Amino acid sequence: MFTSFSVVAEPLQTDSSRGKLLYSLHCIACHNEQVHWLANKKASDWPSLIAQVKLWQNISNLKWSEKDVDNVARYLNNVYYHYPTPNTVAGKK
Repeated sequence: MFTSFSVVAEPLQTDSSRGKLLYSLHCIACHNEQVHWLANKKASDWPSLIAQVKLWQNISNLKWSEKDVDNVARYLNNVYYHYPTPNTVAGKK
């Protein structure tokens, strides 16, 4: 007699939680909360935030996808910056 087992898939991480994970694994060692509220911060809007995430992931040789860059930028934006964002993934229209 065979029994059928149903496997319940774990829910996919949201963009923000994926961004938080990537940031926690790769960025937090050099960053603390203060880096995001400096008076002369480099990110002044959504495009410059994306540019900074791209810059630093390149410097760190992380080879993130555009989606990963977008996820990390959205996480940082949700937590620290609160800039208006497009409804699209970075680099796509």
